Amino acid sequence: MRALLSVYDKKGIADLARALHQAGVELVSTGGTYRTLRDEAKLPVKQVSDLTDFPEILDGRVKTLHPRIHGGILARRDVPAHRSQMAEHGIGPIDLVAANLYPFVETISRSGVTLEEALENIDIGGPAMVRAAAKNFPHVIVVTDPGDYGWIAQKLSAAKTSDGLAQRLSHDERRKLAQKAFQHVALYDTAVSQYLATGGDMPAELTLGFRRVAALRYGENPHQAASLYADMPGSGGIATAKQLHGKELSFNNILDADAAWRVASDFDGPAVAVIKHCNPCGLATHQDLLRAYQLAYEGDTVSAYGGIVGFNRPVTSAAVEAMRSVFYEVVVAPAYEPAALKALQERKNLRVLEVAPAAGLMANTDVRRVSGGVLVQTADNPAEDPSAWRAVTQRVPSEEERIDLAFAWKAAKHVKSNAIVLAKRQAIVGIGAGQPNRVNSVHLAIRTAGERSRGSVLASDAFFPFPDNIERAAEGGVTAIVQPGGSIRDDEVVAAANKAGIAMLFTGIRHFRH
Repeated sequence: MRALLSVYDKKGIADLARALHQAGVELVSTGGTYRTLRDEAKLPVKQVSDLTDFPEILDGRVKTLHPRIHGGILARRDVPAHRSQMAEHGIGPIDLVAANLYPFVETISRSGVTLEEALENIDIGGPAMVRAAAKNFPHVIVVTDPGDYGWIAQKLSAAKTSDGLAQRLSHDERRKLAQKAFQHVALYDTAVSQYLATGGDMPAELTLGFRRVAALRYGENPHQAASLYADMPGSGGIATAKQLHGKELSFNNILDADAAWRVASDFDGPAVAVIKHCNPCGLATHQDLLRAYQLAYEGDTVSAYGGIVGFNRPVTSAAVEAMRSVFYEVVVAPAYEPAALKALQERKNLRVLEVAPAAGLMANTDVRRVSGGVLVQTADNPAEDPSAWRAVTQRVPSEEERIDLAFAWKAAKHVKSNAIVLAKRQAIVGIGAGQPNRVNSVHLAIRTAGERSRGSVLASDAFFPFPDNIERAAEGGVTAIVQPGGSIRDDEVVAAANKAGIAMLFTGIRHFRH
């Protein structure tokens, strides 16, 4: 019986090798793994070159790519022709392969890494061995995860069977290890592919790679299973946020926390978002973070209860004190003042997350599951210049209105369509979201705002199809509107705005969010 051990991550490999040796298994290894087993673990181990009669060449690029290695892995023990060919060519069977790969992802995650460094960390022989062993799992054990060493060593040592090494694990256990191995290589290849991508057009083939970072209690509802997966290491965002306090996050907590982080992070100045069911029920920007929070909370004090709060600046003690009287599920921010964090950690039912900005190839990609496939699009982050928006009414917006219109327009792209946002002094005072028609959204936004709608500005994520939307806005006291334009009834809509004395800007771009 023979095992081939060739790992970059040496964690636990000596213990596995020791168990194999005690089970009467011949050990074969390469490079650094060979030295670890020989010099540190003091185990009898052969080099791959002892089997191949060929040295490692090209700075280690070629060492296991040889018929005596791959023949020993791929041969079917139940096929007489395979056995005779092995004997003819002096190939011995390899019954276990333990391999993990060069640290490609870790390498490209370092700042300033060069293309040459990245290419040198693309493993070739390792994936080939792993794939070969996984393909032949009925006869070979393949191990890619150091977390599996312990139970495998225990099973191999405890087995009483006189059959081959592989048969000391059940067929299902070997199959699961094979599946894990193929997934390991697939994720690795995906990382390489994403690194080499140069942007531009959507690719004809697309592979997405994620690592599970948490098994959740359940999904949106208790009868649904769920887990959280993250992009490649260093990708940032909610999936890799550091939880500084609180109990386990739920599926819905994570969705809302992501919405809070995305909304707050979209603003250049200090901003605070209060999220309920992935919509910003409150949102404000102000140079004073405390004031930004207060304005965001006042956007909808009823909906804020049980919501999620997102900050795009380090959270201050003053902001925490202002939040004291309100029950929130989660607070999300890039950092926290020490005293602020200590105060938040005194709240038993609050989760506190520290989040790094999203990075990497997928950071600006939106992927949504549909039956039978996925939809992929670039993120809704076009370069926009509010000063270039076209005034289409007799009255043009004042400078104060323009500032609020730009704020409301950016906020609207984070609200579910049909989206209507009312804003005043760079704070949301009312929203209408997710309605089947736009006039309902206008009605809801004005009803939520109450008297605060008077003197507010309005942003609509898409054009107004009828003038009744404008008439309803005028009844609520809206003074200025920003919208994409482009309706066949634009003239009627503009006429209604002129009649009401409302200023209106066309952006020429829309922000649907389904």
